[in-house]
Amino acid sequence: MRRFRGAARSTVNSMNRKLILGILGIALLVVILPRYFGRGTKPEVTVLAIGRENLSAMIASNGKVEPLEPQIFRAPFDGFVSRVLAVEGRAVKRGELLLEMETAETAAALARAKEELVTAEETLRAARAGGPAAEVAQLERDVRANAAELVRLRGEQQALARLLAKQAATQDELDQKKLELERAEAQARLLQQKKEDLARRVRLDQERAGLLVERAQNEVRSLEEKLRQARPTASAAGTLYALPVRAGDFVHAGAVLAEVADLSRVRVRAFVDEPELGALEPGQQIEITWDAAPGHIWNGRTESVPRAVVSRGTRSVGEVICSVDNSKRELMPNTNVNVLIRVRERQNVVVVPRGAVRVEGNRRVVFVLEGTRLRQREIRVGIASATKFEVLEGLKEGEQVALPEEVILRDGLEVSAIPPK
Repeated sequence: MRRFRGAARSTVNSMNRKLILGILGIALLVVILPRYFGRGTKPEVTVLAIGRENLSAMIASNGKVEPLEPQIFRAPFDGFVSRVLAVEGRAVKRGELLLEMETAETAAALARAKEELVTAEETLRAARAGGPAAEVAQLERDVRANAAELVRLRGEQQALARLLAKQAATQDELDQKKLELERAEAQARLLQQKKEDLARRVRLDQERAGLLVERAQNEVRSLEEKLRQARPTASAAGTLYALPVRAGDFVHAGAVLAEVADLSRVRVRAFVDEPELGALEPGQQIEITWDAAPGHIWNGRTESVPRAVVSRGTRSVGEVICSVDNSKRELMPNTNVNVLIRVRERQNVVVVPRGAVRVEGNRRVVFVLEGTRLRQREIRVGIASATKFEVLEGLKEGEQVALPEEVILRDGLEVSAIPPK
């Protein structure tokens, strides 16, 4: 009997729980169903009156700050930094020495190059003088002696010929004189050949010596320039914004030693995605923000638009050069910044929130409140900002559009309009 009474009480409790849950479920349906299906209570929908505003179309991108006229000093050769005289972040004067590299090996190479230059210049002078002095003098003596010998022999030959006609000389004597004259003429031709050979050799020597002198001069200039670059000095006043080396560091040729610039004059290289390049023009206003200085805005303008697209990571971008006012020298070179470019502006135009516009294929539609019902209407839009569209056709100032929230909007839906929260 006791077991039977316990089972009966358990059954009653179970029935009570089911009854309570059923009542709660019915109450919930009574509250919710009219809200969403219009049975008894119209669904509440937030509506917003259309107005006029000044609208700006913006392109948001990223960029990098660059000095306008940087002085970048690089290591002219592999070597050690012996002294660092300047301090990073400090202003430097024109002509101020920033650091020094060890130059003993380069100075020795310069001394050797100067000796080679002297030797090459002496060779060139000798070549321009017509050849080695002793050889030229001997050849000239031989030519003069040969010319005199030819004059003598020709005179004697003519005299013998006259004597032979008078039978005062023999034919053998005349033949002997002819033979001597032929040998002298052959010697003259040989000397002429020597002169021509010497002239050709002198021309070649001049060319070779000239090349040697030019090469030695270039080597001297190069080494002198390297010695100068090993002691970099500021060519204009500015800020030493980069000094990556310390005394005792070993650097390779081409490594950056220091960077100086007037930081009141900087530019920003903005990286704009390819689909947005068509809207860019020179002279458009820009706003620069830097994560390291929240709340601060730098103003500027676009200077040049890209003529080519380049790859930057996974993006295809055009590089837009922008001028920026940095008179307080707050933007530092090589920092990454955020860029907003105002590509178009419209004054006093009808605007609609982006959230109220639905895209259906190539159409853009909104739900306009007419009385207590929503009516779907196609609109045509112009420029767009991050939050709003310019309305060209389809809406008038003062009309009310529905904002999509919990209620599924449809044409003809009867609603209870509420203002935005």
